[in-house]
Amino acid sequence: MPRFKPVHKGLKLLPVDFDRQIQPGSFEHALCHLVDKELDLAPFHARYNNDEVGASAYDPGVLLKIILLAYSRGIISSRKIEAACRENVLFIAVSGDSQPNFTTLAAFVSEMGELTAKLFAQVLTLCDRQGLIGREMFAIDGVKLPSNASKAKSGTRADFERQAEKMEKAAEKMLAKHRDADTAPANEGDKKRETRTLERLQRDAKQMRDWLKNNPEDRKGASGNVRLSNLTDNESAKMATGKGVIQGFTGVAAVDEKHQIVVKAQAHGTGSEQELLIPVVRRQVKPTPWRHEELTPWANDQEVT
Repeated sequence: MPRFKPVHKGLKLLPVDFDRQIQPGSFEHALCHLVDKELDLAPFHARYNNDEVGASAYDPGVLLKIILLAYSRGIISSRKIEAACRENVLFIAVSGDSQPNFTTLAAFVSEMGELTAKLFAQVLTLCDRQGLIGREMFAIDGVKLPSNASKAKSGTRADFERQAEKMEKAAEKMLAKHRDADTAPANEGDKKRETRTLERLQRDAKQMRDWLKNNPEDRKGASGNVRLSNLTDNESAKMATGKGVIQGFTGVAAVDEKHQIVVKAQAHGTGSEQELLIPVVRRQVKPTPWRHEELTPWANDQEVT
């Protein structure tokens, strides 16, 4: 019977040169070069105030590389990313064996905010310098994205006014019933249940009145028609999809034909993709501190499909 050399798949102590794990031409090599030498991370650094006192922090460039590498591998859980930084040689090499905690990764992602748009603009500029954006034709498409807002809480101001009045009248009836019950023999179970119902009615009515006060006008569509508002998330919209009606957004992306680079991506609170075409075509990235001129991926006279 033939004999073969043993194949080890378990734990093994090996000397590892992290730099040699990141091969030229790979995604992780391009990622490290981009973050370390091209992107301006000064806005991230400005958030830290531990120059003289305080504990040392994780390098935001390292956190950014870890997260983007994880996304490229389909990993979107902070706990799984933390585990990869402990167990996967490539993640260990990219992070320099930093091993950040999952809470650090989650906080970094949630606090990026407007800095994400600035990084996106920087990446677009670098792609433009390398001739990766063709400037001839762009494909624009959209997709319906559900939000965490309830479609049951959608309506016009008139709908919300009627609902508020209905809840206030129900609360008044409940109060009258409560007063009558106080004169009768007490039933503690019924009394507590009615008290909770009354508190819920009064709370919901107050929330709706506060919303009406803070939103004095109905939302309007592109044609001037009244668009349904939402009590939970007024930026979202009620829209029909192939799988039924949802409360959410229309995500629109514009992709360069030459190298399939996304040059514009944004979620809009409308179900009509047609009315989003012109805003996407006319889009421009605002100037940032690292570059004074505006970045315009296409000219107004170029073909857009």
